[in-house]
Amino acid sequence: MRICGIKLTHDGAIALVEDGRLVFCVEQEKRDNNPRYQTIDNLDAVVDALAQHGLKPSDVDQFVIDGWDGEDETQFRVLSGVAPLVLKGAPYVERHANGLLECLDGSGLILDDLAFSYKSYPHVTGHVASAYCTSPFAKAGEPAFCLVWDGCIFPRLYHVDGRGARFLENLFPMIGQAYASAGHYFGPYKKASRVGWDLGVAGKLMAYIALGSVDEEIVAIFQELYEERFAADTELASRYRATITDAESSLAAVHDFFEASVLRLETKAPEDVLASFHIFLERLLVLEMTDAVRRHSFPGPQNLCIAGGCGLNIKWNSALRETGVFDAVWVPPFPNDSGSAIGAACCAMVAQQGFVPLEWSVYNGPALQIGYVPPGWKALLCSTQELATILASDKPVVFLSGRAELGPRALGGRSILAAATSPEMKDFLNEIKFREHFRPVAPICLEDRAPDIFSPGTPDPYMLFDHQTRVEWQDKSPAVVHLDGSARLQTISRHSPHEVAELLVEYEKLTGIPLLCNTSANYHGRGFFPDAAAACEWGRVEHVWCDGLLFAKTHATEEAPVDGALTVR
Repeated sequence: MRICGIKLTHDGAIALVEDGRLVFCVEQEKRDNNPRYQTIDNLDAVVDALAQHGLKPSDVDQFVIDGWDGEDETQFRVLSGVAPLVLKGAPYVERHANGLLECLDGSGLILDDLAFSYKSYPHVTGHVASAYCTSPFAKAGEPAFCLVWDGCIFPRLYHVDGRGARFLENLFPMIGQAYASAGHYFGPYKKASRVGWDLGVAGKLMAYIALGSVDEEIVAIFQELYEERFAADTELASRYRATITDAESSLAAVHDFFEASVLRLETKAPEDVLASFHIFLERLLVLEMTDAVRRHSFPGPQNLCIAGGCGLNIKWNSALRETGVFDAVWVPPFPNDSGSAIGAACCAMVAQQGFVPLEWSVYNGPALQIGYVPPGWKALLCSTQELATILASDKPVVFLSGRAELGPRALGGRSILAAATSPEMKDFLNEIKFREHFRPVAPICLEDRAPDIFSPGTPDPYMLFDHQTRVEWQDKSPAVVHLDGSARLQTISRHSPHEVAELLVEYEKLTGIPLLCNTSANYHGRGFFPDAAAACEWGRVEHVWCDGLLFAKTHATEEAPVDGALTVR
């Protein structure tokens, strides 16, 4: 059974699941240096993604389109070749507590001049299905709560077990976009008007708040305004809660909330305001989640899956884990909409088989494209042992290996790696990436050594929890220590078959240090480099390593051959 999941809107992607195994997921931003959050506006992208794996649309048994922002139904306006189409989709959320797997049946999906029927499930259903089906709980046949907190909805709590999944409750009346909205009113991303929207602000604010301190007076003001405008029985709050399905009006209410807060906080430092808002939301989330789990008692282990864009907040994930309420917490590497095509495919799988586990790898993204050696570069064979020597000499390297990682974070497949032993390296990496000075650089570390260097240092293969750098290591690896001593750690087993693990082992042998700086390899505001040529043309570091070949800058004016050829894979 081949199921093709399609996410048409922002973070557009195509995923193929065959007999319970993820074959691929191609996010549009990771093709051809596309912009971040790229949509699918032409269905030829689906045909192309299938063709790259030797398949035609007629080889697919079921197409599934992720639902979107309609209350009862969504419309998608797309092209198929040059022909315009209007496709129908499911709404953002399910219509009732047991309606997660209620789908819309559609027709007229034109792919390669052929018409196909399709199904569409609510957007949140894809989040629940992708989070649970990729979790260790699904493999073990264990139940789990599932928290979904996306930009336009309140945090929603579900429960998944052998009988299915059901909605339990909204935890509290605050849409996920509120976090990023705060950055439009305070700090370096402050805007003069409500127009425009930067989807990347939320992640940047997580870094910026390390400059500030929590001020309980500020927290109290946010609490007062929250009660008055969102949570209490006031007319204003009741109207806001009643129109939550209207994204425009709910976002307008959030803007009103922050305009009121500006008037109360104009004498406060913006970094303190944002740090205090962060902790206000964190406390609210932890309190309401803890109370909700106690209200809803289920037999078996108390597990938690986290999905939705807010699942990228590593500090909130850690705070939920540290409550002690849950036996285990799982966050997939694609909790945001980058996992929605996978979620759409999982919906059809679940509808047929129940909430069974999905066989998957985080390195199921696009393969490296065929490239060439640009002028001014040469390419030579280079082992990971030789590459470790280059890194040990304080020279950063673009590291491209195998298929790209899924989700928004570089995990060693499309990374810039560098030694972490000097504080100047963080500044250099931020400079070449056009990032603010306060932005952290993540460490990638051998899993068995991580507890010696970080607290808690537990396995974290997808950079989804918060860790503190132990004092004795802060001077040894200053480039990966954030302003508050934290680190957005990625761990990897030294026995992993991925080449980045082999490189870390070689680097550890050479230096005694089992970690490197790790940041994404991409043009500013774009997805990962699709090939070595793109990295060379970017040209902001002097070495690019791609599946065993080292590209190095030269003064040549002609393309340099690689073993007699001008193309590399």
